[in-house]
Amino acid sequence: MDLPPISSTTMPSSKMHKLQELAVDMEAVFLTEMLKHTGLGTARDGFGGGIGEEQFSGFLLQEQARALAERGGLGLAESIFDAIKAYEGE
Repeated sequence: MDLPPISSTTMPSSKMHKLQELAVDMEAVFLTEMLKHTGLGTARDGFGGGIGEEQFSGFLLQEQARALAERGGLGLAESIFDAIKAYEGE
C-alpha cells in the first residue's frame, strides 16, 4: 500500500511506516463517520439491493474512506502522525 508522504524524521523507517499506517487508519475511521452522516450507504427506495445492501453498505463506506485516506484524504493523517511523533519524543 502506498501511503501519502509525511514529513521526514530521525526515527527508524519501520517505526515511521507503522506510525504512518496508524495515522491513515485513524483518518479512515474519521472519514467513515463523516461519510455515514452524508447519507451514503443508506438503502434507496424502489429497486434497491434489499437486506444484503443494508448489511454490506458499512463495509463499502469503510473501504471508500480508506481509499480517500490513503490518497491524502483531508490531511488529518499528517497531523495525527506529527502528534504521535511529538508524543514519542521525536
